[in-house]
Amino acid sequence: MELLNLHRIVDVTAAEGPGLRCAVWTQGCSVRCPGCFNPQTWTTRGGTAMAWPDLVSRVLAIEGIEGVTLLGGEPFDQAAPLGEFAAAVRAEGLSVMTFTGFRREELPPSKLLESTDLLVDGPFLVDQPEPSRPWVGSANQRFHFLTDRYDESIFTTPNRLELRIAPDGAIELNGFATTEVLEALLEGERR
Repeated sequence: MELLNLHRIVDVTAAEGPGLRCAVWTQGCSVRCPGCFNPQTWTTRGGTAMAWPDLVSRVLAIEGIEGVTLLGGEPFDQAAPLGEFAAAVRAEGLSVMTFTGFRREELPPSKLLESTDLLVDGPFLVDQPEPSRPWVGSANQRFHFLTDRYDESIFTTPNRLELRIAPDGAIELNGFATTEVLEALLEGERR
């Protein structure tokens, strides 16, 4: 069984897709968009290996979520095991939203693509910021409604940035923020 290489999992978030979701970041990215919000996910080193059935069990044990969001890194670099994972959680009634730096036309057929309800495609382009649609960073990125689970009404959802402070003082952010917002947060931290 091919193992997943994961960067991070946030069990419950409102910042990574419609409704409350489990967000799963993969480790490893062949696209490597300049200005990427998560360049630490580019290398395949440093991730956590996990069998896809173990990830299914973890996700299905989370109460109150409507779906899973797969981000990167690049999820389609691990299309085979993520396809098995996505098919399994969808069979249990959860939705699957997948982000990719590839364009849909570049993706070969896969179980991951077949098991995705909402696909967001296209590389992040730092010179094309997107302030109006939720969850995307640049205007070229496209939403593909691959099933009838979601429609354009999702665009009324505001962008969110979540900040978590762990008991040891570690700070984690998820969601999308502009450089200006991040700098303002860091400036407030220095005071």
